[in-house]
Amino acid sequence: MGLFDFLKHDKKKQQEQTEQQAAAPGAGGAPPTPSDMGSKYTDAGATKAAAERMGAAAPKAAMPPKAGAGPARPHPGPAEPSDLSAAHKAVPVPPKPAPAAKKRTYTVKPGDSLSAIARRELGNEARWRELYAMNRGVIGANPDLIHPGQVLTLPG
Repeated sequence: MGLFDFLKHDKKKQQEQTEQQAAAPGAGGAPPTPSDMGSKYTDAGATKAAAERMGAAAPKAAMPPKAGAGPARPHPGPAEPSDLSAAHKAVPVPPKPAPAAKKRTYTVKPGDSLSAIARRELGNEARWRELYAMNRGVIGANPDLIHPGQVLTLPG
């Protein structure tokens, strides 16, 4: 079967389906009647019973208060997450900072460069950018120009 034969066959199928729908009861542009749709979707009693079952199964605290039922209570402030709430579990607790952590420093010596200091003190000369970012105020705008005696803070 070629491509054009396939397209002709598909078009013929669509025409047959359209003709069948036109010949079916409730056709002719009129909206379908409940008998056309079947009783599954139009049984209001079953729908209401299902809604009542769902309402009975839901926790009472989650249901909104009914209008005119009881005295109005003031709206409480922001709710604190309980141990059982999903919000409490979703937010990780930030790590507590170590008490009085010592800052490592390095005093620049003649002939030093940021990459040499990073290699010697941090174990990776590619970390010179990190070293420069932490000490931009001490070093200045040019990372290639450091002076002996400057005290640099080393990253942890």
